[in-house]
Amino acid sequence: MSVTETGATIWLTGLPSAGKTTIAYELAGRLRTEGHKVEVLDGDEIREFLSAGLGFSREDRHTNVARIGFVAELLAANGVKVLVPVIAPFADSREAVRKRHATESTTYLEVHVATPVEVCSVRDVKGLYAKQAAGEISGLTGVDDPYEAPESPDLRIESHQQTVQESAAALHALLTERGLA
Repeated sequence: MSVTETGATIWLTGLPSAGKTTIAYELAGRLRTEGHKVEVLDGDEIREFLSAGLGFSREDRHTNVARIGFVAELLAANGVKVLVPVIAPFADSREAVRKRHATESTTYLEVHVATPVEVCSVRDVKGLYAKQAAGEISGLTGVDDPYEAPESPDLRIESHQQTVQESAAALHALLTERGLA
């Protein structure tokens, strides 16, 4: 039996290569060790399995975020801590997910992994910044496509100023403060 059956969606938003997924998996491991039910809804996996066929237009991005939000809310409503490391570049899309959670009385926390684009482009985990710079792709969030940073997230993580473990610990502290860990 889990330590707690209170589920929640924890959405980690930020630029590509900001550290969202790395932090999510670090926190997931810690939460599982403590006995929590945890799922990570990785954006790349979601695009492959749940949102195949969607492109990167504003409408398709909104649809992708709405689908992820729907699945996250279902899991969270059933006692799972759902970590969602997904860019979700538009504030209105994130707000729609927040409102759905509120309607269902399910906890939703927004975490902004606020890594500057200059740091992300050096990290360039998937080579996207290099491809964009070479003219091979366009529409890269935060470079030639918009990213609307959250104005008042539940937590802002400056991942370029601390280790992955410190970032995950800060998020764990927020969950503890909110009675979720």
